[in-house]
Formats: sequence, C-alpha cells, structure tokens
Amino acid sequence: MTMDAGAAIAGGHTALGIELGSTRIKAVLIGPDSAPLAVGTSDWENQLVDRRWTYSLDAVWSGVQESVAALAADVRRRHGVDLAGVGALGVSAMMHGYLAFDASGELLTPFRTWRNTNTGRAAERLSAEFGANIPHRWSVAHLYQAILDGEDHVGRLDHLTTLAGYVHWRLTGEKVLGVGDASGMLPIDGDTGGYSAAMLTRFDQLAAEAGVELTLADLLPAIAVAGQPAGTLTEAGAALLDPPGRLRPGIPLCPPEGDAGTGMVATNSVAPRTGNVSAGTSIFAMVVLEHELSRVHRELDLVTTPAGDPVAMVHCNNGASELNAWVGLFAEFARAMGIAAEPSAVFETLFAAALGGASDCGGLLAYNYLSGEPITDLEEGRPLFVRSPDSTFDLATFMRTHLFASLATLRIGMDVLLETEGVRLERMFAHGGLFKTRGVAQRFLAAAIDTPVSVGDVAAEGGAWGMAVLAAFATRRSPEQSLADYLDTVVFPAAALETVEPEPGDVAGFDAFMQRYVAALPVERAAVDHVGIGPQRAEPDLPDVETTASALTEEQA
Repeated sequence: MTMDAGAAIAGGHTALGIELGSTRIKAVLIGPDSAPLAVGTSDWENQLVDRRWTYSLDAVWSGVQESVAALAADVRRRHGVDLAGVGALGVSAMMHGYLAFDASGELLTPFRTWRNTNTGRAAERLSAEFGANIPHRWSVAHLYQAILDGEDHVGRLDHLTTLAGYVHWRLTGEKVLGVGDASGMLPIDGDTGGYSAAMLTRFDQLAAEAGVELTLADLLPAIAVAGQPAGTLTEAGAALLDPPGRLRPGIPLCPPEGDAGTGMVATNSVAPRTGNVSAGTSIFAMVVLEHELSRVHRELDLVTTPAGDPVAMVHCNNGASELNAWVGLFAEFARAMGIAAEPSAVFETLFAAALGGASDCGGLLAYNYLSGEPITDLEEGRPLFVRSPDSTFDLATFMRTHLFASLATLRIGMDVLLETEGVRLERMFAHGGLFKTRGVAQRFLAAAIDTPVSVGDVAAEGGAWGMAVLAAFATRRSPEQSLADYLDTVVFPAAALETVEPEPGDVAGFDAFMQRYVAALPVERAAVDHVGIGPQRAEPDLPDVETTASALTEEQA
C-alpha cells in the first residue's frame, strides 16, 4: 500500500485540494482511488476591524504556504517520498463576501467576509428589485451597500471576486469561478448557466440612480462548471503557493469553488433529493432541488451544485463557535485542577455527556449568536444562556442545550424547505467538526430535521478533500461523464456510511426546545440592543423581557 501510494505521488497521479475555511486552511492530497494520501493544515482566525469581519491577504498566503508545507512533511512521514508535483489542483474557500480590486490588482478595501451583516439595506432592496432572495453576505449585496454608503473605492473598482476566486486568480492569472461559488455572488440563470441578465441590467440601473456608473457584468468573474479546465499554475503562482518549489508551473487547475460546493461533493450530495449539512463556524444545509420553489423565502438561498444544478441553501452565520468556547472553558477548568486532557478528549467527554441530558433541555435555553443572524433578523449577535429557576441544571442537559442551539436556526430554515415547500429529501449527509464525536451531533441533527443522517469516514477530511475530488474529476473523467455519475461510480462505490435514524423521543424533545427558542427570541434581540459594543441604537419595539421570560417559565411548568 505504501509503495503504491509512493509510486502515485512520485508519478504525479494525484490531485491536491486546498480549502480556506473560517478557522483552518487545509490541503489534502488524494491518489488514483480518491483516498486521502496526506493532509496539511494551518489555523487562522478572522479579525473584527472597524466592526467588520476580515482576514488580511498576507494571512491568506502565509496560511496557504504553511498548509502545503505541512502536507509535504506528511507525505514524507507517511510514504517515505518527497512531494514533487501533483497531477491536478483546485482551490476552494468560504463563499460570498467582497474582495474588490482596481485595475492594477490592488485591494481597494479590506476583505469583507460572509460573516458581515451590515448590508441589510442593500439586501432588502435587491431582493425586492430582483424578485429573489439576496442574502446579506452575497457579493452583490456588499457592492450595492458600498454604493449606497458612498464609499470612495467604488469609482476605482475594476473587478470583484470571492476568496477562492482571488487565490485562483493569483495562481493562474484567470478571473474565473466555479458556478457554485459564482451563484453566491449573483443569482444564476438556469437556462443559460450564466449570471441573470435581467438582474445585471437592473443592478446597473440601481447603481446609476445612486450616482454610480458601472457595468456589473464587466466586474464579475467568468463562470465555469465542474470538469472544465480553468487555467494552469503560473511561475508567479507557484512561487506564491510553494516557495521551496515542490509544486512547479504547469499544473492544471479546475474551477475554484465555494465551501458549500465542496461539501456537496465530499458527501456525494449533488443529485436531486439529496442534501448535506456542513457545520463549523457557520452551519448550513444544501438540498438539491427537482423543481423551482413556489415563492421567494428569505430563509432560503438559491445557489447551484458545482455542476450547475439548482440547490436550496439554508445558511446560518453561527455554528459551533459558541459551543467551542464553552468546551474551552471546561478544558481550562480541568487544567486548573491539574488534569491534563487533550482537546479532543474534552470534546468527546462533553458531547457524550449530552446524550444523557433532558430530551427537551429541561428549561435551559441558549443562543449561539456571536455574529448577526439574518434568518432570525438580527444584524448583530450576543451569545446568551438563560434558564428558568426550576430548570434541570446539570452538565448533560447543559451540553445538550448548546448542541441543540447550534442546530436551532438551521431547523427554522429547514422547516420552510421541507414543510412549507414540501421538498422531498431522501438522504442527508453531515460533515464538519461538529460531527467528529460519533453519534452525538449526528443524532441531534436527525432529531432536528426528522430525517436519517449519514456520516462517512472519507468526508471527515471535509471540503479540501471534496476540492481534490473536483480537481481529479477535471482531469480523469470520461468524456461526457457527469459529476454525479463520477461520484457514484468512481469515488463512492464502496463508501462506508454510518446512518442514524431519528428517535421519537429526541424529535419530540427538539420540537419542545424549538417552541421555547422561537418564543424567547425577543430576549436575544433585547440583549443585542441593550448590551452594546458601540453607540446605542434607538430603543427597539420589543415585548417586555421579564414578561416573556415569565411566560416561558409558566409554559415549562
């Protein structure tokens, strides 16, 4: 096995996927059978600068280089050979956001990530004008908000892109995006496979009304679908990617994609009636549609698979970060007690404890909102934990509450999709850090959406592995072979999956938790408005918090 892997690496019969996630940049190398051969990572964190979430471009490249160097070291450690090139390469990253450049390629304003929710006016206006849901985090919303705010840089704008598009551009010189990532900049026309022409025209008109002359079509990247070539690694790109020179110019690159698209690939969820949930800093569900939705819903984004098929997306800005913070607090307590425990052991212990908690969280309630959450109409977030005086306040129920809270906003959007729209879902796959502890978050997700949930060992490497598969698909597929067929017949024919069916007691418990969660949202809104980090806003028109809390206590009793 080692010799086979070593021969594949030495012969360049490999594909490399690099994904820039919210907290980690990961590189995964796969062989001819799509199995991971080596992994390299680099941790990073967004920064809140002038009340906007951002990452520096220097951090992008230092992190990419560190992940590639770590992967090269892993190749040597596992297989006894040196990394000396790869057969194909692909880059993915967190979707949406705003990276604006002038004609000389200079960044005009710090990178605005998907996490920013200051684009409310723009999102509301564009949604009304386009007749489609335009979320706060989409690139076109960021651009229109900059226009509405009269930002000086708009007049010097030459092109804009996403994070994956930026890295790909610097590596290849090509301003192109995979269709899935592009669909998070501006809606895609299902008939043409390009950006909606009507929306492009209307945006130009809206910009002109605001005193800005531009042609949006000229600013956006070109679109490519999975399997199409998207350039080769240039000499300058190779120097950026891998300064020691292990990865040489000429490597073919596939279209860059967003993390939602690579999650679909990593879980074999690109066919109709399939879906996946990805959980990390954010949490989102992707469900491939058979037909158009009956109407516009602000809880649902319409994007595409990497092959261009329509997808309904439930995107929640807040995933596991607040849960991670609580786990970190317990780890700190263990250290203070003189107990040395690996972080993974702390997670496993606390997650396992949650299985024994009260099924409905016993009067405990939590909101995991570190940032704004458009689905619940919050421009900012305040993490919040509350309980009734007679609540079940033990470790198991406490942890169950925070795990439920990580899934609660997702449940709101999924109710719209499955109940209001009647979308059929035959299988749901889950991946991401939240699901690493076997049988816990997976079981609670099955309860939240009342649907069987599967996890697989391969998907544990997440979107970076999915990106490597897309890179391999672009160079190895048979003529006219679809992405869905390639995944079924080449990548996943004997995939080992572990499926959990929803348990009736968990389903009833989650339903009861959600009733309290939705009823107490005014408490979270009050926390946002009264526990400020800047100038106070006008007094909100909200129900009295004490009255709401008392009502909740009575309901629980």
